Order: sequence, then C-alpha cells, then structure tokens
Amino acid sequence: MSPSINDSFAKTMEDKKEYKNGINGQDDFDPSAAPPFRIADIRAAIPKHCWVKNPWRSMSYVFRDVIVVFALLAAAAYFDTWFFWPVYWVAQGTMFWALFVLGHDCGHGSFSDDPILNNVVGHILHSAILVPYHGWRISHKTHHQNHGNVEKDESWVPMPEKVYKDLGIRTKLLRFTIPFPLFAYPMYLWYRSPGKTGSHFNPYSSLFSPQDRKQIMTSTACWIAMVGFLVYLSFELGSAMTFKLYGVPYLIFVVWLDLVTYLHHHGYERKLPWYRGKEWSYLRGGLTTVDRDYGVFNSIQHDIGTHVIHHLFPQIPHYHLVEATKAAKPVIGKYYREPQKSGPIPIHLLKILVSSLREDHYVSNSGDVIFYETDPNMFWIRRSE
Repeated sequence: MSPSINDSFAKTMEDKKEYKNGINGQDDFDPSAAPPFRIADIRAAIPKHCWVKNPWRSMSYVFRDVIVVFALLAAAAYFDTWFFWPVYWVAQGTMFWALFVLGHDCGHGSFSDDPILNNVVGHILHSAILVPYHGWRISHKTHHQNHGNVEKDESWVPMPEKVYKDLGIRTKLLRFTIPFPLFAYPMYLWYRSPGKTGSHFNPYSSLFSPQDRKQIMTSTACWIAMVGFLVYLSFELGSAMTFKLYGVPYLIFVVWLDLVTYLHHHGYERKLPWYRGKEWSYLRGGLTTVDRDYGVFNSIQHDIGTHVIHHLFPQIPHYHLVEATKAAKPVIGKYYREPQKSGPIPIHLLKILVSSLREDHYVSNSGDVIFYETDPNMFWIRRSE
C-alpha cells in the first residue's frame, strides 16, 4: 500500500466531511429538515391546464418517435456501411429510450385518462424494447409511492451496510465500476436489486399482489412474442444483421435508462438524505430527487429530466412538466436543486456518475435520516483487480 496514495485518499475523504449530512460551512441549509410547506401548496402553484391530458397530443409523440425509428431502420438498411452504423446505433438507441419514456407515461396514466388506451399503447411500446409493461409499471409505481425510503423504495435503492458487506468482491465491482452499472437493467428485471427477491416476469413474484397476476401474464406473453419475433428476424436477416439493427440499439437504450434513472436519485454535489420510519413522508422522499439537463436530448426524451415535479405528481403529462416546474420552484425554494446547465451533449453527467459510484456505496443499518457512506476499501479492490 503506497503511503502517498493512502494519504491522498484520506485527504479526499476529509474534504468530503465538509458536506456531511448535506451541509457545508458556506450554507447551513439542511436538505433533510422537514420542509415548511405542504404538497398541497406545490399543487396549488401549478396551473390547472398542466394537469390536463390530451390523448391526441400524446399519440402525436408516439407517431413522431415511431416514424423516426422506422426512418433510421430504412437508412441503416440502405447505407449498411461501418461509417454509418455507429451513428445509427446511438440515434436508434436514443429513440428506443424515447419510446420507453412514452410507455412510462402510459404506466403512470399521464398519457391519457383512458386506461385501455394507456395499456394498449404501453404494451406496444414497451414490448418492442423488451420491457414487460405491467411488471415494470407495478414496480415503478412502488418506487414512486416510496421514493427516498431505504426500506421500501424500488429503484436504485441504497443498500444497508450489512447487505453491502455480504456482497462478494466481484458483485461490488460490477455494481460500482463503470461501465457495468449502465447495463444493469435487464438483470434488474429478472432478479431485482441486491437484498431483494422477485422477478418482473413471474406473476407469483413478491413484487405483485394476487390481483396483478393476469396482467403480469399478459405482459410476459407480449415480451415472449417480441423475443420470438427477434429470433425469426435472425433467421431471415442473419444474426449479425439483427444484432446490428436491434441488439446494439437495445444496449444503448439500456445505458440511457440506467444513466438517467441513477442520476435522478444520486450524484448531487451535496449528499441528499434517505429516510426510514416516521421521518419518511411522500413529500420529503420526493424532494430528494434531482432534475438534470440533457442538452439536445431534453425534448427527444420527452423532458424526463424535470424529475422532481414528475415524482411528486406523476399524473402530469410530460409536455407540461417544464411549465409546472417553473411554477412550483418559488414554493419549493432551496429544496429544489437547479440542474447544472448542459452543452448540446451532456458529457458533464459522466463525471457526476463516476464520482457518485466512487462515493455512494451503502447507508447505515440504523437511523431514520441517513446519508450515503463510502467504503474506503473499494478503492484498493479496484487497484488490485
């Protein structure tokens, strides 16, 4: 163990103490303190028209994105050169992600007031990108209902120290070392997160109640049908062409999903609280989410970066989230964190992601207001590997 490296790491950890519990010496604002406003105050500040769901407008985004997806497919088939393929992969993977966000709106019911329309469109969009619609919809609802709750949250929930310490070295490296966390979503669908059990495909999973089972069977059947279609394509077009047309964009989509969902709950410049027991409330949990600026991708991914208001009020359609956020900010005050402004390409988010994965490893086994802690041994594990 090099003394100079050890001293450098120790100094870094000392510097982090300035931000202990989300407070530094220059600003005594405590983000874990109970807010002086109610969720009803935020709701009242949002214009009434922001709550209106227009199914025709929602469908127009679906038509737009589907047209772009097929246009990209046609372009790839026409050019079929290694000069064009990387452009196609990034563009198509981003469009897969855009389709996911629209299906996500269907799952929340913000797409329209018609449950049948929501479920039909949601199944088509999500099955096309190998997401079990109802399975994901139900677990995502659990995430929203319990955001910021260490014991009940569902998405990128922190591990208690005892769970973290039971993980093997390879599991820790996969969880906290780039690029592996950016490909976690398919494994999450099958096995959930460390410390949790269940599958998004199994109607008898602990994720679901008995009345959910028929819906889970339907979504799993749609997922299987899509897998069968891809197998058929691989025979018709060849496995290599199918992988280039669909497989690589799917992986890009997974990267987008993991990057965005992680950074909306991690990586703020000051550590944000997580809660247990009586300290948790729907409002306090929702205020721990973070908005992000994705540059030119904001409109492509349907303003999913306006995440705080979305988490508090998932019924608001995506095309009203920016306006709703502007209206709510004066009420939320310092509990709202302005996202760092992005250039056209949000490369600044990669630095934030890497920093968070290096520092945000586990939370205490006890306490009702807790913050991420850092495993100092993780640094040496990476070096030895």
